[in-house]
Amino acid sequence: MPQNYDLLVIGAGMAGTAAATKCSSAGWRVAIVDALPYGGTCALRGCDPKKILRRGAEIVENARLMKGKGIDSDALSVNWAELMRHKHGFTGPVPQSMENNLHDQGVETLHGTASFTGPAQVQISGTTFETSKVLIATGATPRSLNFPGTEHLIDSTEFLNLKNLPARIVFVGGGFVSFEFAHIAARAGSSPVIVDRGERTLKSFDADLVELLIDRGAQGGVEVRRGTSITGVEKTPAGYRVHLDEGGSSATLDADLVVHGAGRTPDLSRLNLEAADVAYGKHGVDVAEHLQSTTNPAIYAAGDSADTAGLPLTPVAVFEAKVAASNMLNSGFTVPDYAATPTAVFTIPELVRLGMLEHEARDNGLNVEVRYSDTSKWYSGYRIGETAGAAKILIDKSTQRIVGAHLFGAGYAELANTFSLAMKHGLTARQLKSMTPTYPSVGSDLSSML
Repeated sequence: MPQNYDLLVIGAGMAGTAAATKCSSAGWRVAIVDALPYGGTCALRGCDPKKILRRGAEIVENARLMKGKGIDSDALSVNWAELMRHKHGFTGPVPQSMENNLHDQGVETLHGTASFTGPAQVQISGTTFETSKVLIATGATPRSLNFPGTEHLIDSTEFLNLKNLPARIVFVGGGFVSFEFAHIAARAGSSPVIVDRGERTLKSFDADLVELLIDRGAQGGVEVRRGTSITGVEKTPAGYRVHLDEGGSSATLDADLVVHGAGRTPDLSRLNLEAADVAYGKHGVDVAEHLQSTTNPAIYAAGDSADTAGLPLTPVAVFEAKVAASNMLNSGFTVPDYAATPTAVFTIPELVRLGMLEHEARDNGLNVEVRYSDTSKWYSGYRIGETAGAAKILIDKSTQRIVGAHLFGAGYAELANTFSLAMKHGLTARQLKSMTPTYPSVGSDLSSML
């Protein structure tokens, strides 16, 4: 006999749980299901554990920057096993804690692989569930690669669980995962190489600041090979041999580990969406702006599972899920507001983007003033021994509003939050500059950037 729900959420990450609890608190009968431990990518296999590992790398790097300035860093190193235990101290309790919280809020928790058997029917471990609404929030999975030897690669989840850090690591692809993990690995004593087939890495970020990041990474031991394609990976007695095509010339790299950092795609393959008449493509479920499936009104999608204008970020997935939940509860058509969403690459130091790139602003017909600051010699960097930093702020001349903020420097991911608030609420550069900050702080750099 089928079991009935008002809402079944597929995917127990941050987005799925946000929607489930919102609808349950409104009186709906709600269930949530996942084939993996509850918590999702961000809490268990991504943002949070990555940032814990980065902390170890930060401490080593910060001490090295202060060598000869009062700090003796010669004996300082990362103990990878202990750092990993520290990470597990956070991730270990997450699944049970999340399930307990869901139970407390009236959500039924299920385990297994969900697969549609009809427009509003989902089968989980042999049991069929009838539901009025479904939210798909299954996240993303590493995209398929098409060279021989891909079976030898590990993904980001496996990297975040390495018991030991090998000496030679090749990262495939020039995106977030490769840069962030390579910066951690280099400070932990490894020799990482990022291989990117394009000439332009981190394409969604300001090109000038990306070049500064690559230069700074090289100082910390991160090598980036651009315009280089991987043609194969083979197992050797000593590890792996990575075969390369560098502009038509063959080359090889020997490594102890090869890591997939070449992007992710929506994780939809096991859902049997065809049975539910749910249209989808390579960017996710086809949804209207209010996150409802274009072909099945009972289905909604959020986060990496949905083809939306939002960035593939956990905070974006969460507010999409909340909007979807509100629309389901109220038969509404609210559209998520993606304005001024910050995104950061947590390298050392970090690289941040908000709003438009220069060419995007001009392509949109804006007359922009570009305010560029070389912050490498500013006090906030000097204090910690950091010698790299820059900011590029785009101001619409007609309104004096900030339409783009691009930052590279230590602590600038926090500074980006102030820019985000100002941009979201339409503050002018003059209004933002009038703020009296705490001093000395990284936040006090903001006025000088404007």
